[in-house]
Amino acid sequence: MTLPLRERRVDLFFAVVFCAFTVTSLISDLLPTIGVDFSRPSGNFFAQSNYWYAHDADPLFMKPPVWMRIVTGLSAFVYLPFYIVLVAALVKGWNAKFLPFNLPYVLIPLLLLVRMRKPMPFTRRF
Repeated sequence: MTLPLRERRVDLFFAVVFCAFTVTSLISDLLPTIGVDFSRPSGNFFAQSNYWYAHDADPLFMKPPVWMRIVTGLSAFVYLPFYIVLVAALVKGWNAKFLPFNLPYVLIPLLLLVRMRKPMPFTRRF
């Protein structure tokens, strides 16, 4: 029997955090991906939000290069649907097969960090 959300406080925390990630994917990641210009102040709330962030904290984000638009595109079109499903699963208490599907996305970057831990990584086997 699934516990109610009010008794699963950690799940409530995760649901709130991933709701916030959903919003940031919609505002921060979708706009540069589809080419919205936010390099100057704007009357559009979403463009202005990105301008405010980029101007004060991340100038590269203001005029994102192609590689950065690919990264934001992944967030906007791949992670966003995942966030929505995850929030629904957390709130409804759906028992999902989350870990087996997503563990490689955690382990592979960690293995890559270990592989690249020293200078000249391609001069040694591991």
